[in-house]
Amino acid sequence: MQQLIKKVRSPNLQTVFMVEKFIDKHSGEFKKTELFEKLPKKMMWQTFQVIMNYLQSINKILIEEDGKVGYIWNPKFYEKIKNRPDIKC
Repeated sequence: MQQLIKKVRSPNLQTVFMVEKFIDKHSGEFKKTELFEKLPKKMMWQTFQVIMNYLQSINKILIEEDGKVGYIWNPKFYEKIKNRPDIKC
């Protein structure tokens, strides 16, 4: 019997920084899919998802109610706004 093994995409640090820098520069301009399509370097969607989940888990980005990705670097600011109804955490 053949087992299917699902590979998890692990981005390298340079790729994470590239995505983070791009989001910082274009904060609030693009939705997630648009952002993925406009990145300066192409990658697998799964890899992009891992990076986005990571950046969101460490409070570097947030997804607004309209789906646009915003860059937040200040955890105190995040704590202030995370309970707003127009912010998805």
